Amino acid sequence: MKTNKFSHISTFMGMETSYEDAEVVVFGAGFDGTTSNRPGTRFASSAMRPEFYGLETYSPILDLDLEDFKICDIGDLELSIGNTDKVLEEIYIGTKEIVNDNKVPFMIGGEHLVTLPAFKAVHEKYDDVFVIHFDAHTDLRQEYNNNENSHATVIKRVWDIVGDNRIFQFGIRSGTKEEFEFALKDKHTYMEVETINTFKDIINKLDGKNIYITIDLDVLDPSIFPGTGTPEPGGVTYREFREIFTILKESNTNIVGLDIVELSPDYDSTNVSTVVACKILRELSLVTADNIKSKRKVR
Repeated sequence: MKTNKFSHISTFMGMETSYEDAEVVVFGAGFDGTTSNRPGTRFASSAMRPEFYGLETYSPILDLDLEDFKICDIGDLELSIGNTDKVLEEIYIGTKEIVNDNKVPFMIGGEHLVTLPAFKAVHEKYDDVFVIHFDAHTDLRQEYNNNENSHATVIKRVWDIVGDNRIFQFGIRSGTKEEFEFALKDKHTYMEVETINTFKDIINKLDGKNIYITIDLDVLDPSIFPGTGTPEPGGVTYREFREIFTILKESNTNIVGLDIVELSPDYDSTNVSTVVACKILRELSLVTADNIKSKRKVR
């Protein structure tokens, strides 16, 4: 892979390190082929890159600056839109290359199904990985619209890979009765309904462990984040959500992969949803890069 050589509009600000030197690699996976409500998440990363220039490289909450870390935006993967199976394979191959090069992949979706192939690639290297999942929806269906690979089944497919006691879900407020019973009654996953208040406790329990973080941005309330395909009232505010960044920074977990998904920019004419997604991208990129730096010091 090579560094994105396009103009600044096509590269996230502060993420211009060469691929060879980078420790965190950001890339887009613009696919929404199984979206069941409002499509458009394929345009997320292309909408985010120009809006990112409205931010600063410095985060006062974290006291960290993108300029001080080795982060590379390689642009968007070239995907065979219209062929779901091939798209999943292409995302897997792209992520696998990053992981094999001992870098941390940070993917921007796309619908939530794109998490599955990226996670598979990470899991093949870190088979002891735990999953941190923020979402409005359970995503634990066995199938949806006669399809086992869907944005509504993605966490169930991840569970198929890792099994019990590996997935921690936060902010969940929508799903079938069977999905909630699968998580809450049968305890196949840890699920905090509607809120994210126990996140710090869980992270403390995962001290020293490898974690993969997947954030469906509709975990945020639609009053904060209307630009998504399946908005669900009753979500968390950005001020509540940003606590996860400082918790992760102060933790001893090892972030080995992460993604943010389900920004559908055209449903928010103000572009505020896109800006919120950019802010989350910045904070998580900083936390991940700082996490790597901290682990290097320990060694």
